[in-house]
Amino acid sequence: GSGSKKIVGVFYKANEYATMNPNFVGSVEGSLGIRDWLESKGHQYIVTDDKDGPDSELEKHISDLNVLITTPFHPAYVTAERIKRAKNLELLLTAGIGSDHIDLQAAAAAGLTVAEVTGSNVVSVAEDELMRILILVRNFVPGYHQVITGEWNVAGIAYRSYDLEGKTVGTVGAGRIGKLLLQRLKPFNCNLLYHDRIRMDPELENRTGAKYEEDLVKMLGKCDVVVINTPLTEKTKGMFNKELIGKMKKGVLIVNNARGAIMDTQAVVDACSSGQIGGYSGDVWYPQPAPEDHPWRYMPNQAMTPHISGTTIDAQLRYAAGVKDMLDSYFKGEDFTPQNYIVKEGELAPQYR
Repeated sequence: GSGSKKIVGVFYKANEYATMNPNFVGSVEGSLGIRDWLESKGHQYIVTDDKDGPDSELEKHISDLNVLITTPFHPAYVTAERIKRAKNLELLLTAGIGSDHIDLQAAAAAGLTVAEVTGSNVVSVAEDELMRILILVRNFVPGYHQVITGEWNVAGIAYRSYDLEGKTVGTVGAGRIGKLLLQRLKPFNCNLLYHDRIRMDPELENRTGAKYEEDLVKMLGKCDVVVINTPLTEKTKGMFNKELIGKMKKGVLIVNNARGAIMDTQAVVDACSSGQIGGYSGDVWYPQPAPEDHPWRYMPNQAMTPHISGTTIDAQLRYAAGVKDMLDSYFKGEDFTPQNYIVKEGELAPQYR
């Protein structure tokens, strides 16, 4: 659209870390590195980390902003109610991948456009998943805890530490991240399985050595390690409940860098406590930031982190460039790269329909 636009960005604060890396662009302080560019074009750019509740900084600008940029790492939850009040809103951009913090049905009904920087952090997330698989399989976290608490008890770690080689690893979802993970797992000589709506092309299947499993429950029953790589949609919300977790191998290891809300929070706590889940590692929670009393912080056999896998410095530079590129197209009235669209002028992308 033409004319001066009001653009609001919601990012996490870097505080004392802001000056430690000149490429730390994904923070409030870094503001995606686009402030000078936007202001030189006559646009107004407001950036905040204050996103929740009626008195938040974001709320002050809802009524007249044109563009909202937010990230999955510190998501501004864009509810139907917020969309109703955002009379001038045209464009919602996700700096990163996964736009489920937005009510997509409401955004579509309002004729908005929602887009994300597809592919910007897929390598970052896949590498992180590989790390988590090894951390769980080797029972790394208790060993680290022993070191920092002055203990030495090899047995306390070794009794549940295994080799990854020869284990069955399955990914629920084999989109860009799932495929990259399978490629990276190949040299470990695991038995690789994947479940997805769409089967991979045979050439890639051969290259990764992964076998397609049409039946999710059947696949889950075979896996020593399960990795979640599916978007959060109405279909996948809370899908890993008590019943589905109960159909997995006792002691299964689960890695989830997809979205916290794909899991039933309490079901995961109960299964980690009973030993049905032998270890759970991921960096996604619901809600985000996770409150201090979130039960996943206190459950046994977890190797959790805040939502960091997709916000490495390398990923930040890629998703900042992608956001700038889309804003540039938006100012010129041009289309974005087709796969970046989640909602295009009120039309939902197929995976969210």
